[in-house]
Amino acid sequence: MNRPLFGKIAVVTGASRGVGKGIALELGAAGATVYVTGRSVAAGSLPGTVSETADQVTALGGKGIGLVCDHHSDEQVAHVFERVRHDTGRLDLLVNNVFSSPDLGAWLGKPFWELPLAAWDQVLDIGTRSHYVASVHAVPLLFASGGGLIVNISSAGARQYSHNTPYGVGKAALDKMTADMAVELRSRDVSVVSVWPGLVRTELVDAAARRAGHGRSEIELPGEGRFDVDAAESPRFVGRAVTALAADPAVRDHSGTAVSTSDLAHRYGFTDVDGAAPSATNQT
Repeated sequence: MNRPLFGKIAVVTGASRGVGKGIALELGAAGATVYVTGRSVAAGSLPGTVSETADQVTALGGKGIGLVCDHHSDEQVAHVFERVRHDTGRLDLLVNNVFSSPDLGAWLGKPFWELPLAAWDQVLDIGTRSHYVASVHAVPLLFASGGGLIVNISSAGARQYSHNTPYGVGKAALDKMTADMAVELRSRDVSVVSVWPGLVRTELVDAAARRAGHGRSEIELPGEGRFDVDAAESPRFVGRAVTALAADPAVRDHSGTAVSTSDLAHRYGFTDVDGAAPSATNQT
């Protein structure tokens, strides 16, 4: 079995379900020890908990460790990385993924003057600031490994209108953070890359999808149109993109850049779990 990340230590934030879970599972399948964070300790309206993800990582051949963490709390985030330091003394990969997707649903397609001010705070706090905080704590552990990789899960919304103003601002800020951190970390052999998934078939997207007259499953995003959920990426496709980056000995050549999952699939030659190659046209 090909296990290119055997012996590597990773942290994936926001991995109870969705994209984060897909990333954690693929890292586990590649042999990594994966610390997964999230708030969910029991299934709610959507399935998935941090312990379930950790167990599935282990079942796939890695080692999964679930850590309950609310990324609103700097203290809880600090405890995550203190646990990693205590257990291993080092880190090879940080995946900043945590994001308040369920909260965003009520704000889709609304102009900024109709949004509560809390929308700005939530999107910029969990999804931009939270990634900064995790990176601050991760960097000393990456240095202890002699280098490593930070992946920021971003979006094409950094460059084109998507969802609403706070969303786009948050993703643009995240990509700028990627670029600037890459400059400061280059001499320490730590790379930083933003990854743009397309539309992903997460549990939340599946719950919101509806069958159209032609039998396809679609989701309508207010002000943006209808998207074909059947043609969307699986969370594990995003995981394969992150795994390919983490296994690339020349990843530093791409540090500071933002790249889509479909472009990474073309670069590294992987497909989705069903053998499909999702198109970049389903970007959100």
